[in-house]
Amino acid sequence: MLVDVARKLFAKKGIEETTMNDISQASGKGRRTLYTYFRSKEDIYEAVVEAEMDRLAQEMAAVAAKPMNPEDKLVAIIYSHLDAIKEVVQRNGNMRAQFFRDIWRVSLIRKRFDSNEKKLLTKVLTEGEREGYFEMENIPLTVNIIHYCVKGLEIPYIYGRLETGLSPVASRAAVQRLVHRAIGRQLKKIY
Repeated sequence: MLVDVARKLFAKKGIEETTMNDISQASGKGRRTLYTYFRSKEDIYEAVVEAEMDRLAQEMAAVAAKPMNPEDKLVAIIYSHLDAIKEVVQRNGNMRAQFFRDIWRVSLIRKRFDSNEKKLLTKVLTEGEREGYFEMENIPLTVNIIHYCVKGLEIPYIYGRLETGLSPVASRAAVQRLVHRAIGRQLKKIY
């Protein structure tokens, strides 16, 4: 509850303008209770970012669990990641500035999310290779490349620069083609 209250205050007032006393009052808990769980406002901020990343990981896992071919699943996971990051940043108002200003700190907090995302991508690529959708020499390297490419697309996607001049459908089709070409679809011989 304290993390959710803090997230709302950070989104409304900004992190710099929110005090531990504000969080204590808005939660209906005493400052002593707040300091029992968190040493500082920065600790609460980290907990807020971790909670947002956990929510994003759950959304991506739900997409990965859907019954679809691995190529479509991979593209769906990529867009699930981008859509969820965009929604998190937009939903958190004034916290957004801190998120972009302190991107290195956020990256440290994201380590667990990044690890889980890589495991999810590994599972999908392994499934795709087993089913003959993908052909690749090195799954861990491919996972790293996809992971860092998607992270690199976050800010352009959030600001709508990724789809400049394209409809969302055309943009998604372009991503599908890139995935198809980059990972390689094993063509079945027809005799």
